[in-house]
Amino acid sequence: MKNSQATPSTPPRLLDQVRARIRVMHYSIRTEEAYTDWARRFILFHQKRHPKNMGAAEVEAFLSHLATERSVSSSTQNQAKAALLFLYKQVLGIDLPWLDNITSAKPSQHLPVVLTPTETRALLHELSGTMWLIASMLYGTGMRLLEGLRLRIKDVEFERREIIIRDGKGAKDRVTVLPENILLPLKKQMEKAKLLHDTDLENGLGAVFMPDALAVKYPSSAQSWGWQYVFPSPALTHV
Repeated sequence: MKNSQATPSTPPRLLDQVRARIRVMHYSIRTEEAYTDWARRFILFHQKRHPKNMGAAEVEAFLSHLATERSVSSSTQNQAKAALLFLYKQVLGIDLPWLDNITSAKPSQHLPVVLTPTETRALLHELSGTMWLIASMLYGTGMRLLEGLRLRIKDVEFERREIIIRDGKGAKDRVTVLPENILLPLKKQMEKAKLLHDTDLENGLGAVFMPDALAVKYPSSAQSWGWQYVFPSPALTHV
């Protein structure tokens, strides 16, 4: 006779819990990658002990190790600290006491390198094709790299000469100008993307990642032209 009691499901792994919590809070994919990586490094540093069995002393030891042994920058140490505080408070539900025994990394004294317009033109002159278009668009619009690579067809407004940037830093939308010198190259790039998309559709493919569960609410939208990427990957990706 079969046991009528249901077998308890295995709880998700800790790093999967971190990813799930980050996505619930709508953090960026870069933050997700960084925070999960720091959690993994922290666990390995303490011989794979579970974080719930450790506390402030182990966190302080790890952060001090980054400064004294790894010689990381202050910004890197601060990122690691933020990741571990997130792990404990948001995932494990543990409030760590004030961390006051950390050896702080020295702040960087380097000045940022800013190219002059002449240097920028010389740099763009060395590029061609898609790389030139992406670099020119980033320079002319002020978009961040991932914002440019994730640009959707529907968010390019040729008539208004605008680009709508969705879910940018801080999960905010904004509008930026569409430079005159990339209008024609951008249209040609979108024509190439359309040919690729049509070929994918003929093969029963062509679906892209949809944010905020829109793929469930509007199942056919993932294959619609407006949601396609302006710069699609040459390789197929499972979504």
